[in-house]
Amino acid sequence: MSDTHSHSVAFVRTETIPQSAPPITAAGPLKWGRDNLFATPANGILTLVALFAIYFVLSATVPWMLNGVWDAGSLSECREILAGTKGACFAVLVDRWDQLIFGYSYPADEYWRPTLAFVLMLVAIAPVLFFDLPRKLLIVTGLFPFVAFWLIWGGTIWTPIFALVGFVVGYFVYARFVTQSFAIGFFGGIAAAMVTWWISGFIVPTLTPEEPFLSSIPSRDLGGYMLNMMLGVTCVSLSLPLGIALALGRQSSMPLIKYLCVIFIEFIRGVPLITLLFVASVMLSYFFPPERTVDLFIRVVIMITMFSSAYIAEVIRGGLAALPKGQYEAADSLGLDYAQAMRLIILPQALKISIPGIVNIAVGLFKDTTLVSVISMFDIIGMIRGPILASTDWAGLYWELFLFACAVFFVVCYGISQYSQWLERRLATDHR
Repeated sequence: MSDTHSHSVAFVRTETIPQSAPPITAAGPLKWGRDNLFATPANGILTLVALFAIYFVLSATVPWMLNGVWDAGSLSECREILAGTKGACFAVLVDRWDQLIFGYSYPADEYWRPTLAFVLMLVAIAPVLFFDLPRKLLIVTGLFPFVAFWLIWGGTIWTPIFALVGFVVGYFVYARFVTQSFAIGFFGGIAAAMVTWWISGFIVPTLTPEEPFLSSIPSRDLGGYMLNMMLGVTCVSLSLPLGIALALGRQSSMPLIKYLCVIFIEFIRGVPLITLLFVASVMLSYFFPPERTVDLFIRVVIMITMFSSAYIAEVIRGGLAALPKGQYEAADSLGLDYAQAMRLIILPQALKISIPGIVNIAVGLFKDTTLVSVISMFDIIGMIRGPILASTDWAGLYWELFLFACAVFFVVCYGISQYSQWLERRLATDHR
């Protein structure tokens, strides 16, 4: 009886059962493939077609790249080394590397100057892109444009110094009038900086030493990917504040400011960029006195900046329109003036909304810098289409050169895109 009673007592486990792995069809690669690639018959067909297309492309390009020749002095020598087999002639990138990066005429013994300017640029943009860094580093950001100008162009150091003085004067004018209107303060600051720069044109020649520390290099000697980077960084940096001013000016209650901004934005948006580049190359110099000829690089920067600022203004205006009216009323209830309300409440929210549109314009603008090749500025595309393909050594070689141009542009544009996505996630505070 005791045996019967002992068998009737329920069994209670004293330890937990070890966790078992999920079935192979419920987790891992098989589940991911079933959910994402073969969820429906239509998705399965599209997956198979895409895999066939990828195989077709890779089966032709991978052997061509792996058989590439990196050490040769000409296209004919590459073909002799390949001996009838299919392969790329990457030797052109090694042979013309300096021209692809720095241009055709930039002095070879001065390559360290733009290289140093590029390294300093990475340091200068760090506190702007990653706002967790100490704010004191913004001093480096503010001084970088003037240092980079002197490094790349050389000549007397008084030119960037007076340019810095002009911006300081413009800032004080902006701080004086911004309480009345952001647009008046902004454009007044620009006008003050330009007047100071014009006055410095009469002073700098009297201070220029006979032998400057850095030799002067004219803008016509700039070229290669360096020229694309200079145009992209300069125009994006200038067009963003100008676009903000235009967006605010278009919403201004002052009729003159409002309609000037509207006319500017609508006119620039209705004109192709290549037309503005031809204007910069041919016509813009007629607006200046003969003895005060403006450099072609500066004229191109002016036109590209005007073009991109008009589009950025509309993107930011969309961000301003997306804000509820209560945000403006909240700023008024706190007793903030116009400049304080825009700087502390309105613009931070509007710019956060406008990040995708601004990044889209920045990426497009950076790629559009290749259009300067049509006005005889030898950027990386101009170098490929001009001196490199015109030489007898590499005539008829296209794929390797243009793939290299695509690769360097992709690296920068993809980096901008990834940063914008990180910034959006960092600023996504709506639902916290």
